[in-house]
Amino acid sequence: MSSKDLNIIETHYETFEKDVIQQSYEKPVLLDLWAEWCPPCLMLAPVLKQLIEQHDGKLLLAKIEVDEGENMKVAGHNKVRGFPTVIFYQNGEEKARFSGAKPKHFIQQMIDEHFDL
Repeated sequence: MSSKDLNIIETHYETFEKDVIQQSYEKPVLLDLWAEWCPPCLMLAPVLKQLIEQHDGKLLLAKIEVDEGENMKVAGHNKVRGFPTVIFYQNGEEKARFSGAKPKHFIQQMIDEHFDL
C-alpha cells in the first residue's frame, strides 16, 4: 500500500465516530456512502481516489459500504436518500454534500469552496 492509499479508509457503523467525526478535526474528510450494486457509485470511486491523491495528504476519504452490517444506520442518521452520496466533514460537522456521480471538476470546486487547503 502506498502512502497515498493511507488517505483512503474503509469505515463502518461501529468505527464511524473515530474514523470520520474525530478524524475531521485533524483534516477534512469526504465520506463516500456507496453500494456494490450501484453503477454510479462504481463510476465515482476512481474520481474520488484521484482527487484524494492530488491533495497529497490534506484530505481523507472514508468509504462506507451501506449494505454491510449496520452501516445503513450511518446513511439513515445522515438522512441520505440515494447513493452515492458524499458528505464533506470538518471539525466534526457536515460542511456540504452531493449525491450521484459528479465530474471531477464539480467535486474539486466543492472542495475549494468548503476547505481552505
